[in-house]
Amino acid sequence: MSDEPLFPSPSARFGSTRYAPDEGTFVPDADFSEEGMYVGLTVPHSRFLFLFATCALVFFLFTVRAFSVQVISGARYQSLAEGNRLRIVRIPAARGILFDRNGTPLVENAASFGVSLTAADLPSDQKALDQLRDTLARYGISEEEWNATLAAAKRTPFEAVAIGDRLSYEQAVSLEVAAVHFSGLSVHIATERHVLDGATEESMAHLIGYIGRISPNEFVERKNGDYSQNDRIGKTGLEQSLETQLRGTRGYRQIEVDAVGRERRIIAAGDPVNGANVRLSIDADAQQFLEEKMKTALQLGGARRGAAIAMDPRNGEIIALISLPGYDPNLFSGGISSSTYAEINANPDHPLFPRAIAGQYPSGSTFKPVVAVAALAEKIITPQTTVLSTGGLWFQRAWFFPDWKAGGHGITDVYKAIAESVNTFFYMIGGGTEQFPGLGPDRLALYARRFGFGSPVGIPLLGEASGLVPTPAWKQEVRKEQWFIGDTYHFAIGQGDLLVTPLQVAAMTVEIANGGLLWQPRLVHTISQNGGADWIAATSTLLTDNTDLGKEIAVVQDAMRATITRGSARSMQSVPVSVAGKTGTAQTSADKKTHAWFTGYAPADDPQIVVTILVEEGGEGSSVAVPAAREFLTWYFSRTKTQTTTTPAANFSTSTNP
Repeated sequence: MSDEPLFPSPSARFGSTRYAPDEGTFVPDADFSEEGMYVGLTVPHSRFLFLFATCALVFFLFTVRAFSVQVISGARYQSLAEGNRLRIVRIPAARGILFDRNGTPLVENAASFGVSLTAADLPSDQKALDQLRDTLARYGISEEEWNATLAAAKRTPFEAVAIGDRLSYEQAVSLEVAAVHFSGLSVHIATERHVLDGATEESMAHLIGYIGRISPNEFVERKNGDYSQNDRIGKTGLEQSLETQLRGTRGYRQIEVDAVGRERRIIAAGDPVNGANVRLSIDADAQQFLEEKMKTALQLGGARRGAAIAMDPRNGEIIALISLPGYDPNLFSGGISSSTYAEINANPDHPLFPRAIAGQYPSGSTFKPVVAVAALAEKIITPQTTVLSTGGLWFQRAWFFPDWKAGGHGITDVYKAIAESVNTFFYMIGGGTEQFPGLGPDRLALYARRFGFGSPVGIPLLGEASGLVPTPAWKQEVRKEQWFIGDTYHFAIGQGDLLVTPLQVAAMTVEIANGGLLWQPRLVHTISQNGGADWIAATSTLLTDNTDLGKEIAVVQDAMRATITRGSARSMQSVPVSVAGKTGTAQTSADKKTHAWFTGYAPADDPQIVVTILVEEGGEGSSVAVPAAREFLTWYFSRTKTQTTTTPAANFSTSTNP
């Protein structure tokens, strides 16, 4: 066997040669060796490190992203994935019904049809989306509604957001057919809230109020209260203040949907709990009758605006609450058009304004009973103190403050002063003279507040005003002006800067009628519990106990009775029970008529009802406000209808037909 290797080395095969390009052949090369030979390309070390770092970085980024998706945001993406397959459909509860104190329903829940959008299922193609918008436009959905609803739907992509709730049956059927061609569109059964025909008196709108679609701001505020963007909530009146009790608790259906959002099967469900029914303290018949008499009073006084309140002095329950002019609350059911709303807002008499609780007026002489109680309590006068009324009061022979009766009223005590509304008497006991000390502005303000003026009395309705009780400190701070004796005189007769609401005047009258108890006005009589099986009576809240003024109040009660027997409201003697009261005529400005006031209670010896009347710019209280109060009290104590309040049947349905 030969000693030659089977595979010779390069040097053995080629020798120590190299290729010479110029010569085109291999030539000997003394430097060639096996150790120096290298076949292939050389990769620089720096490039290798760069390539390695790039691969490591890409791997690191994929790892971080995977951790973020699976761990940090895992729950969110799982929810999105489930949202494409499983949906929660919320079932609204039937809103509770409002009854009057005798069990008469005042509102109903009426079924209607609506259409909704689910953003997650809407077509992604803009052309298809525009086609859907154009289709809905043929059903009365404006572009403004479309844009607003689409934006809302995108905030909660797996929740159906209503875009229209007032479709006719024919429209609903037509859209249900069209929905087959548009993913994300669905037709649903909606509910509208209607004030019933027997309760559609204008004034009832301010009392009951209306419901409307929850606004974006309201939705954010109430998001923790299980509200959705489809919900309708109370906007004004009792619908607003009783929202928590009336709305109930929503139910739900967990459903499985297909690729275009169509329901395939129900996974789980929970029934809704209907809202509580509420029986109000309001007597619907009294409300209607008092409104009619107020409209007659407006015609009599050539006026357009007014307010009236009837209260129970034994517990503060509101029996009737009137603000005129009013409006039709059913206009707001399901949404009001911008043109109709603008028309209502443009009305110079402001029909949306609840003047019974929010209007602020000079009280005129209805404030004088408070001044009399204060003067008696502070020992400025006794029941026997008399003042000579000659037509007015001179102060320091420089300023004259007139009485309403030329020549005056003669010798006047507190009974005659209230019965005939003698200004001179109240000038003296309120502001005094050089020889006679008066209460002064600070004590006048103190007693005004003790009788509920200067702050809200707490009726559970939105928008109650505070009124204004003026003082020297207030005038200096707000107007930068000094307080003068004339300010005190005007204060003492219910003029000047004193401002009151009709509700405050009624509350003051309640306090006088019952001997010193200032009750918070109450609108709820009973409220249903346990699905209507039980009715829980509401309780009254005592704001102030002024029974320590009982003796002084008793004197004023007799004086207010004298208003009827021999004073400015003698026509009230025709009422079948005894009445006590006070008229008022409040000046506003030189170029406007006076406000006409009356406030009183009956029976005088056992008060069961207080009635307060205000006719804005209606003239004299004795000739305009008194007739309305007289006819109302006559009707109230003469009607043969059973007056005992009854509880509505426990099984009364909150649907349209009980």
